[in-house]
Amino acid sequence: MNKIYGTSLLAITLLLGGCKEETQKVALPTAVSIIKVVQTDLPIYKEYVGTIYGYKDIPIRARVEGFLETIDFEEGTRVNEGQLLYTIDSQPFAADVAAAKSKVAEAETKLVNAENELARYKPLADSKAVSQSDVDAAQATRDAAEASLHAAEANLEMSEINLSYATMRSPINGIIGKTSARVGEYVGKDPNPVILNTVSRLDTVRVQFFLPEAQYLSVVRSYIEEKKMEPAERDENYERTPVSLTLSDGNIYEHNGHVDFLDRNIEESTGAILIQASFPNPDRILRPGSYAKVRLQFSTEINTIVIPQRCVNETQGTYSVMVLSDSGTVQSRQIDVGEKVKDSWQVTSGLKKGEQIVFEGLQKVHSGSKVAPTVEAYSFELE
Repeated sequence: MNKIYGTSLLAITLLLGGCKEETQKVALPTAVSIIKVVQTDLPIYKEYVGTIYGYKDIPIRARVEGFLETIDFEEGTRVNEGQLLYTIDSQPFAADVAAAKSKVAEAETKLVNAENELARYKPLADSKAVSQSDVDAAQATRDAAEASLHAAEANLEMSEINLSYATMRSPINGIIGKTSARVGEYVGKDPNPVILNTVSRLDTVRVQFFLPEAQYLSVVRSYIEEKKMEPAERDENYERTPVSLTLSDGNIYEHNGHVDFLDRNIEESTGAILIQASFPNPDRILRPGSYAKVRLQFSTEINTIVIPQRCVNETQGTYSVMVLSDSGTVQSRQIDVGEKVKDSWQVTSGLKKGEQIVFEGLQKVHSGSKVAPTVEAYSFELE
């Protein structure tokens, strides 16, 4: 009985083992998507953190001291050139003007009297009725009276200027910000605000950033060449060396700009030079004080290999891809990468044009895996 039981058990074991081997033999290849390696011309960009300024940022200053009497605009809105913005209590300045006018009238009277006195002395001097020294004294009195009149007129002009400073108007068309004082505050002297507000022209904005000295020459050569070009040399399709802007939300700004200013010196402490680029801002999206990344094109790599980032395995700074072989298996291959552009990597070595690499299903395979590939269309697009 035991012999029969052992024989049966051995038969079942052999049967199960055979089934397992049969299952292993019929294991299906792993389904993956693959792409063909392509070559393209790749612009190489560098990014720098920049600060945005208005095309014009004009501070509105309290140029005389006094109590802020009115705020005549809505904060954060557009204002027009010449529009009334603020008034400061003008009574002290109006009083100064009145006093200065009185001084002018007094000086005019003295000048008239001195001129009359001189006119009487001159004929008497001709007839020797008065001495020449008397005439000279009368002439000096007249000249002094004229000088006093000029001084009084200058004081009146200054008083009128100070009176005009009590009324502040917008110097440009633009957007005005929040006032740094409230009605009734004494302004124009520290610690109270001297600069009450700023008006910014925002149809164009300036972005200032610092460029390392080692990369400065590439930019300055393009800038100099553009400055040399005559307007007649620029046809309707001409575009200056473009500069793009990456906003704080990661999106690329829709309008390109151009470099229009290079500072005169490289800062010794940082080894960098200040660069300015201007960008059109028709929708007034960009605002002064915000930060953005300036993207400058430095070169173009011709016929370089670019692959999607999702095709690449990265382990401790080592990069690899799964390459499809002629036998239908995939093999891991180490590559060297260069620039990262959007969601793609530039490959500097390790791949050739036309080779096929795993695109979808990378985590399901390893070196030697048999795969059932599906070819996906792929072409690198910069924008």
